[in-house]
Amino acid sequence: MSAFAPTERAVARWENEGGAVVHALRDQFPGVLDWHYLDTAATAQKPQVVLDAMMRAGGADYATVHRGVYARSANMTLAYEAARRRVAEFIGGREDEIVFVRGATEAINLVAQCYPKKGRVLLSQLEHHSNIVPWQLAGWQVDVCPLTADGKIDLDAAEAMLTPEHKMVSFAHISNVLGSVLDVRRAADMAHKVGAKLLVDGCQAVPRLGVNFVSLDADFYVFSGHKLYGPTGIGVLCGRKELLDVMPPYQGGGSMIDRVTFAKTTYAPAPTRFEAGTPAIVEVMGLRAAIDYVDAIGIDAIHAHETELVRQTREALRSINSITLHGPEDAAGIVSFSMEGVHPHDIGTILDEEGVAIRAGHHCAQPLMEHLGVPATARASFGIYNDESDVAALVRGLERVKRIFG
Repeated sequence: MSAFAPTERAVARWENEGGAVVHALRDQFPGVLDWHYLDTAATAQKPQVVLDAMMRAGGADYATVHRGVYARSANMTLAYEAARRRVAEFIGGREDEIVFVRGATEAINLVAQCYPKKGRVLLSQLEHHSNIVPWQLAGWQVDVCPLTADGKIDLDAAEAMLTPEHKMVSFAHISNVLGSVLDVRRAADMAHKVGAKLLVDGCQAVPRLGVNFVSLDADFYVFSGHKLYGPTGIGVLCGRKELLDVMPPYQGGGSMIDRVTFAKTTYAPAPTRFEAGTPAIVEVMGLRAAIDYVDAIGIDAIHAHETELVRQTREALRSINSITLHGPEDAAGIVSFSMEGVHPHDIGTILDEEGVAIRAGHHCAQPLMEHLGVPATARASFGIYNDESDVAALVRGLERVKRIFG
């Protein structure tokens, strides 16, 4: 608890002393000290409280779950299931609607493979590869919705494209490249009108927007723990219970069974039937600690802070006449850009020499790069540990890039 106290004190000053609060938060992230880390959209750094929780779970508290009759195993099982309840509370779902998976990629694969009514799926041009390839592998017929001029999913076009043949719509809540935000409720209404279900990729949204599974009216919602200041190797599929109950298991093994014989096996109810094998016990404990950490700061405060950093960054980059900004003005936590005559990899390399870490490449969104007419972009993405000094360092580094390639 003592490791968490500095955050609680800092939160109380957030509105009046924003810079001081961020500095207090930065001190709690071992991975960002003396480094301008602007790649949170790829993976967020972890606060010490999460690292400590994982150390305890993997050390003094460690035991298997769901199988042991000894006290420590029983206690770890209680903690593991308490983490499931905590996740449900955080995103507004029910405990029996939360499936622990390795990440959002596995969650989408699970739905693509196991949803019993395969047919046409409507995606958009801005989707991450993990929201494209699984549908292709599972044999779905893929249709693609265009984007608006400012890089948002064109829901007017999507509505015109939807037919009763569409069994699924699968969109990103926030684009990992452009930062554009989806009107999830409208997307859900459109999908349901033709009898389709809506899956939402919430990887970029859960760390920076308030998410309520019920009010969004989605059918499936997925996210990864490591985008939420938690560990890698753990993610969440939140699905309507009535849909999970009619889906067959994704994998077979221990824990997900009711009874096994060589003649026939029966399966446990959802969500257990989708959690074959020994689970990621330590990572689940880390995810719970990350949720507690983010909740203590407040999602609204995080979103407001990142929105201001995006505004400052876009304003500063507009002053560099060789830079083209991609995406909408109201992007959430992400700024993607191109510099005339300079490959993004060169931008990233020079910025690294300046102590600034950005992402450069196609960001696992090659169809979007084709739509933008570029091979790749440079991307700066923000977290709760970033402040104006990171924006200033980025701008200084880009001015050096311009001088070198001038």
